[in-house]
Amino acid sequence: MSANDTVQLNGYVGFDTITSQINRKLILRGFQFNVMVVGPSGTGKSTLINTLFSTHIMNSSGRDNIDEPIRQTTEISVISKVIQENKVQLRLNLIDTPGYCDQINNDKCWEPIIKYIRDQHALYLRRELTAHREKNIPDTRVHCCLFFIRPTGHNLRPIDISVLKRLSEVVNVVPVIAKSDSLTIDERLAFKQQIREDIAKHGIHLYPYDLEDMDESERSLNAAVRNIIPFAVVGSEKTVMVNGKPTRGRQNRWGIVDVENENHCEFVYLRNFLIRTHLQDLIEMTACVHYERFRTKQLLALKEQSSSQVPSTAGTNTNTLTLAQKEVTKQAQTAA
Repeated sequence: MSANDTVQLNGYVGFDTITSQINRKLILRGFQFNVMVVGPSGTGKSTLINTLFSTHIMNSSGRDNIDEPIRQTTEISVISKVIQENKVQLRLNLIDTPGYCDQINNDKCWEPIIKYIRDQHALYLRRELTAHREKNIPDTRVHCCLFFIRPTGHNLRPIDISVLKRLSEVVNVVPVIAKSDSLTIDERLAFKQQIREDIAKHGIHLYPYDLEDMDESERSLNAAVRNIIPFAVVGSEKTVMVNGKPTRGRQNRWGIVDVENENHCEFVYLRNFLIRTHLQDLIEMTACVHYERFRTKQLLALKEQSSSQVPSTAGTNTNTLTLAQKEVTKQAQTAA
């Protein structure tokens, strides 16, 4: 009988409870989700994050008034929060990149962002290589990067294409059109199509990905998401009244933009995609695709380096792990 043959049980065994056992442990442990937001100042990054998680988490990192000096470099700031819903605890790391693309000369403004992502991979790999590693290694790897595009109605800028190419090699990238209520419905549809054409033309591979072990339902869901990307979104923390019911939205002279209304913007699609259907997949893809690629590259480089060096004494291998950890850090910094 082959290992794949299924046999009929003569009585109840109980191993079907393994799912509830896993569920209990996961709920006790909680979950970690790390989101990076990349985009020019004034595109509503903080507002969208606060809208996504239905609470005030991030303050705007932009300038409060025009007299403040413009940041000369892209800075990285991390906000850590813990939120809870129906006994499920989610630890959030929100990585902001203020100063990105705000200069007259934005040459290589993406380098601090790429370096940060690779540094988190290197940190995780160093912890994996320790002789007595932690049972649950703290995960600071970036699981999702929300890339904000200004609602210009034109093609992607050359710098956007360059940054998207580099980001998509190291992290799951989800592009969004910021403040899409500044476009008409026809303008929005045309802009989305133009962005999709630019992405295809330049061979940019965005999340979600299809893997060999996915079933047909997962592939169909991913295909539906790709038909929507980039998400045309509007964020708001303010409550307005629509048909006598309170909802989050923006009120202006022409009426009310209801954030939750699918006819007004695609915020609901983005929220469902990021949190309700693909949150776990984002975490898994980070580990199985981006981190695994980084890990393989680093360990192969270490193997090549060690094979080219001939030990002079029998005790040369005493500090192999320590040397490997240092080399991983060095190579990650060089790659960035």
